[in-house]
Amino acid sequence: MDRLEVAHRRLHNQHLSGPPLPDPGAVVRHLGASQAQEYAMARWSLGQRTTGADDAAVQALLDSGAILRTHALRPTWHFVAPEDVRWIQALTGTRVRQLSRYYERQSGIDEELVDRATAVVAEALQGGNHLTRTEVQDVLARAGIEASGIRLAYLLMAAELAAVVVSGVLRGKQRTYALLDERVPPTPPLDPDEALAELTRRYFVSHGPATVKDFSWWSSLTLTQVRRGLALVGESLTSVEVDGVAYWFAPADAPRRDHSPTVHVLQGYDEYGVAYTEGRSALNIADRVIAPASTNQVIQPLVLDSQVVGWWRRVVEREEIVAEPHLAVTLDDAQKHAVRAAFDRLAAFAGVPVRVELDS
Repeated sequence: MDRLEVAHRRLHNQHLSGPPLPDPGAVVRHLGASQAQEYAMARWSLGQRTTGADDAAVQALLDSGAILRTHALRPTWHFVAPEDVRWIQALTGTRVRQLSRYYERQSGIDEELVDRATAVVAEALQGGNHLTRTEVQDVLARAGIEASGIRLAYLLMAAELAAVVVSGVLRGKQRTYALLDERVPPTPPLDPDEALAELTRRYFVSHGPATVKDFSWWSSLTLTQVRRGLALVGESLTSVEVDGVAYWFAPADAPRRDHSPTVHVLQGYDEYGVAYTEGRSALNIADRVIAPASTNQVIQPLVLDSQVVGWWRRVVEREEIVAEPHLAVTLDDAQKHAVRAAFDRLAAFAGVPVRVELDS
């Protein structure tokens, strides 16, 4: 196996190539979690791995609670399946809080304040109340807790990581918070080893081939925990050495590659791009300079035959989306056609035209 095969296996295992998954909920369950802070484009990450799920369908699943959006795994937003949220938070929530300690201290947050704020918010959400961030801020203020900006964000994150608070319904254009115990029926708990084994298996099956350091970064687990997780799953995973580094994955023959050229336009935090650290070079084997270091844009990758060859800027206008590709390679006519086809798929998902500003 070489790094190019690593990249193609990842495309296949993440269901960007090969058979799509049946629905967006299946995507989230398969991936374990899908990074989701850029809310509008994060929904595209789910839709493009399915057949026929458009943006409205993904939003309906989020409103119904069939998919949840919460802080998990790392100090950032993720989509998580309802049946997984409690055991994932129990396994990784403490580690994520540890990673946030510096910023909590800078904001004057200690455990006593976290406990008080979480209790106040939980009481306000009881009875099916779904509150916006501004409404939560007002609730805390009435209880004598000043919280705004980063301080409010970290107090709410602590409540999410404790599996008390989770995403609610969309109210107009505003997202809300809800009480997790009212949003998600009770689920059988997993003991720590069961949870560790399940998350380990989920990651390497869906994201592999990947390294121990990749999984440690993705999950916030220590290297010791990751190695224990690999021991727990046993022969359900295997490893191969590529350029002197061990890559873990579910045993399988190399998948059939998509017809070349095939293009994928990804959101800036799609799992194909962000779920790796040590193993990230497999996405850009030629080591191309994709974007200037000074760029102030979220880098939304443009992937050609498994390799990142550029990025694209999304501009939402009144009746259309304008896509501005910035390429590190020169495309031939067939590749340009593949780029336009990829944006056509985005247009079908979004339900609005996407105009591609691509040199002809």
